[in-house]
Amino acid sequence: MAVDRQAPGVIVRAGSPAAWAAAVRPRTLLVAISPVLVGAALGWQRTGALDPLVSLVILAAALLMQVVTNMQNDVGYTVRGGESGGTRTGLPRATALGWLGVRTVRWAIVLVAALATALGLVLFARCGWPVLAIGVSSLIAALAYMGGPRPIAYSPYGELTVFIFFGLIAVIGTDWVLTGEIGAATIVAAVALGALAAAALAVNNHRDVAHDAQVGRRTFAVTFGAATSQRMYGVLLLGPFALTPAIAWLAASPLLLLPCLLLPVALTLWRDFRHCPPGTAFNTILFRTFKLELVFSALLASGAVLGRLWSQA
Repeated sequence: MAVDRQAPGVIVRAGSPAAWAAAVRPRTLLVAISPVLVGAALGWQRTGALDPLVSLVILAAALLMQVVTNMQNDVGYTVRGGESGGTRTGLPRATALGWLGVRTVRWAIVLVAALATALGLVLFARCGWPVLAIGVSSLIAALAYMGGPRPIAYSPYGELTVFIFFGLIAVIGTDWVLTGEIGAATIVAAVALGALAAAALAVNNHRDVAHDAQVGRRTFAVTFGAATSQRMYGVLLLGPFALTPAIAWLAASPLLLLPCLLLPVALTLWRDFRHCPPGTAFNTILFRTFKLELVFSALLASGAVLGRLWSQA
């Protein structure tokens, strides 16, 4: 067994479910659920087309891709010596703390990636080569985030990558697979969801800016400074609320304004981020950002569903 040096007194047995949870990070899976929920709801609101089984396949594939990303992040960070210096304040990494072996996690990545690929082939049989392109590019991005000679996580492009794959591709791709077309409201919603997903990574990188600079990671926060990173978080967090009226207008339903109810929550979060002391306190900000994205998505999806039901009444 091992003691988590970032949470003194917490004992985690090597190979235990708690150890795997540290590598998989279940709470971060919200970032994979939200875009699928919104893409499916907006597609149904516009066309009435919704295949529950295909929707579940899309959701499962998205979740597996996030699991691959998280495990690759854990093992890649360890292999590259990212824990050196002892100043990192992020969440514990299972391989770095000896809870799981690097080889074991790598085999788990292969298994999960194979499952995701199998689900992708199901969607490929339904929709053709565009799904294959989406699946292959998503898998490459998941593995390259903390893998290969030049990991995305060691560059200033982490937030942009998350914006593209957990916003644009995930929301628009879900709509297209389920309906065979892409709505204008879906495109704007994809930008909003991508911004919120990127905001979560911005918290992560802002929190670790000092440590990342020590170990050679050139994240956005390291490259452009903590002040610019702070401003970027504000734009990513609050920008989606400025886009919500456009989504409602394009979908011809005022009920899609429901996410605006969260604006006071977002403003409070933005204030708390700016006044958060360095260190582990940012972990609370991180999970509040994940939660905000999920609730924003749930309200947007609910507005889309209620809007269609209202129009049919």
